[in-house]
Amino acid sequence: MTTGELVEAAAVPRVVSILSALLQRVAERNDAAAAAEAGALAAAEQEEEARRRPVSAFQGLTKPAISIGGYLERIFRFASCSPSCYVVAYIYLDRFLRRRPALAVDSFNVHRLLITSVLTAVKFVDDICYNNAYFARVGGISLVEMNYLEVDFLFGIAFDLNVTPAAFASYCAVLQSEMAYLDPPAPVDAPRLYCYSAAAGTSDHHDDPTAAVAGCHRHSQQQPQLTV
Repeated sequence: MTTGELVEAAAVPRVVSILSALLQRVAERNDAAAAAEAGALAAAEQEEEARRRPVSAFQGLTKPAISIGGYLERIFRFASCSPSCYVVAYIYLDRFLRRRPALAVDSFNVHRLLITSVLTAVKFVDDICYNNAYFARVGGISLVEMNYLEVDFLFGIAFDLNVTPAAFASYCAVLQSEMAYLDPPAPVDAPRLYCYSAAAGTSDHHDDPTAAVAGCHRHSQQQPQLTV
């Protein structure tokens, strides 16, 4: 990777990679559950199940070639959204899915859900944003589809766009816990036990007179703190 690529990669906010990793894990889990369910059903039962399943405008026929992480980074690169938009988009997406429990996030719909939730969030949060035609090009869909997805998404969340500071902080805490899951603290070597033998009169600390005490003591080490 060149120096320019390293600088460009470093410019991506942490919230983008955290949100993409979270959705990637959810999509993979739902993909596996759907595959297991399909494997347990006969062909006729699969067709009947597909007919009973509600049709969603966000559901694609094929999986996009671009990964969830790459797609979200593409949105960040070209849409110029503030980092807060991704938190608000996550809140909107959660509200949408709570109102439509039959829709499970998977590899066939997560990209459309992302571009639509970010589009909705940027219009509410940022003072300046691109129009739907630009977002459609960024998302790799047509303007007609982008407009339709936006309307469907707004009705899906019942136009509940307001986000209180408490709600924003709560979802930030969820993303922070996801960061701890992705980047666990580096293991710390167990501190040595320095023991002094009164009978032998010897100590591991040959040059430290404070170490020559009866019994054993353990040097404490400060644990690293996780920050967003």
